[in-house]
Amino acid sequence: GAIVVATSNRPPKDLYLNGIQRDLFLPFIDTLEEKNNIVSMWESDVDYRLVQGENKARGVYFVGTNDETAKDDFNQQFEKLTKGSSTRSTKLVTQGRAVDIPNASLEYKVARVSFDDMCRKPLGAADYLVIGDNFHTVFIEAVPKLTMNDVNLVRRFIVFIDSMYECHVKLIVHAEATPDNIFEVDLDNEHCDEAFAFDRTRSRLEEMGSDEYLKRRWVGSTTSKQENVEVDGVSVVDKSSRSVEVDTDDRDHVRR
Repeated sequence: GAIVVATSNRPPKDLYLNGIQRDLFLPFIDTLEEKNNIVSMWESDVDYRLVQGENKARGVYFVGTNDETAKDDFNQQFEKLTKGSSTRSTKLVTQGRAVDIPNASLEYKVARVSFDDMCRKPLGAADYLVIGDNFHTVFIEAVPKLTMNDVNLVRRFIVFIDSMYECHVKLIVHAEATPDNIFEVDLDNEHCDEAFAFDRTRSRLEEMGSDEYLKRRWVGSTTSKQENVEVDGVSVVDKSSRSVEVDTDDRDHVRR
């Protein structure tokens, strides 16, 4: 016999929740609960996704889209990491379509985009992964507070963060609110799929601002293909070990 160890973001009773003809799936849930020992991480007071995010680095998350100081610091960080090199717009090509990058240093592999560039356009995981394959550091600005009225934007933002995380991209954020306040959900929607999924996004944003994450080697994605990636007609996938130069000694990384 074999021993199977499985993990899930949801307890067995919530699997395939709200799915079509879910009643046909319910007997399997009963069998799953009967045949397996269920260990719930929800009963723990510790969110283990946040443990690595306790040691905050300075200069990776700036709060206040109307705060001139936060905006200036965000701009200075971009100048610092591009080392004053020339920057310009460029295009990445994946699966036969172009992904516009409005500002980037191709020399130092640093890109700068806005929330609208990434989330108000019909982009998906493949588009975000090609960004993670070509740039080890991505600046994203003007991230607004979101509600359930912005559900499509929320979904794209979740996929964007997941893609950057998978590629070990260093993400520099300028947002209207801190990670725990970006997505506001009322009581009527607190159990919806987007609210559930965004909990992971919050945790990842916190972890991506930690010393431990910033010291990771940039790896790019594991799914995109080099032959599908072009920058102005030139194939570019350089998964180098270049590290981002952020100050990991100053713990106060949130500029209010």
